[in-house]
Amino acid sequence: MKQVRTNKIGVFYDPLIKEGSFNEGHLEQIRAAAPEADIVIVKDSKKIDDETLARCVDVEIFFGTDIKYWIKSLPCLKWVQVSIAGVDWLLEDPDIAGSNVAITNASGVHAIPVSEHVLAVMLSFARNINVHFKDQMNRRWQRLPEYRELSGSTIGIIGIGKIGEKIAERAKSMGMKVLGVRRNPDRTSSFVDRMFGPDQLLDMLPFCDWVVISAAATNETGGMFGASEFNAMKKSAYIINIARGALIQEDDLTKALREERIAGAGLDVFEKEPIEESSSFWELPNVIITPHIAAVTPYYVDRLVDIFCDNLKRYLSGKPLINLVDRKLGY
Repeated sequence: MKQVRTNKIGVFYDPLIKEGSFNEGHLEQIRAAAPEADIVIVKDSKKIDDETLARCVDVEIFFGTDIKYWIKSLPCLKWVQVSIAGVDWLLEDPDIAGSNVAITNASGVHAIPVSEHVLAVMLSFARNINVHFKDQMNRRWQRLPEYRELSGSTIGIIGIGKIGEKIAERAKSMGMKVLGVRRNPDRTSSFVDRMFGPDQLLDMLPFCDWVVISAAATNETGGMFGASEFNAMKKSAYIINIARGALIQEDDLTKALREERIAGAGLDVFEKEPIEESSSFWELPNVIITPHIAAVTPYYVDRLVDIFCDNLKRYLSGKPLINLVDRKLGY
């Protein structure tokens, strides 16, 4: 297999790769993966002055997210490793979408915190923790008529990528039955009892006590969950969205919650963030709101650098890159 030598790697600071999170240990890890490469660090990746441009003009590998500021200024660029998983917004830039530069994302870096977040929301609803927390604030002792167990219930996961797979694994360990939706339902998973295709979503929903959206945001998935999908769900079922707000038609969700056509919703993402003070979601008693934090973890950059260094070794040995973004699919 053909070996590749890279002359320069650029580490471009962004909201995740920055002072305090990216440290000397991470830099040494990159140096160990590519000992012959020159590494340049740009701490303000949105500012391109003559001095910075002179240092970066021969960068071949870009590690960071702010590539849209640099795509026209790096003639030697061959590969971009972004620091996030979702790149739908990045591909809206015609210079990036139309380039031949390889783009890899950080898919997998969120799997552990997001799967734990989904479990936390499900357990909160199952044990009425959200209600009892409010009771605690009001010094009220109140037992409710119904409590649930996750064990024996059915979860439907829309999007069995790395996050969806980890959610399925966690759910299976709790004794749940797991159903999944993925683009190619012939691709099985040891943690999914039955796989459905996107055109079978309405067939799957009536079986589910919990519905989790973990699909990528694409032209195909935008607004995928509306009145028809809510009507297909059990009245006792909950929906949890940890993907993108645009995947749910929020007016239809609000109506379904108000009319109690579904039991509740755990929402970490919204069409517009932050949501306005006038949003109906704040006042609905059967909603748990979190401010887009499902993926937050103190180990984010550690895992991100692991992914980058794995890919860097692959790049230098001529092997296929992992997490390579398909520009047509958008992820």
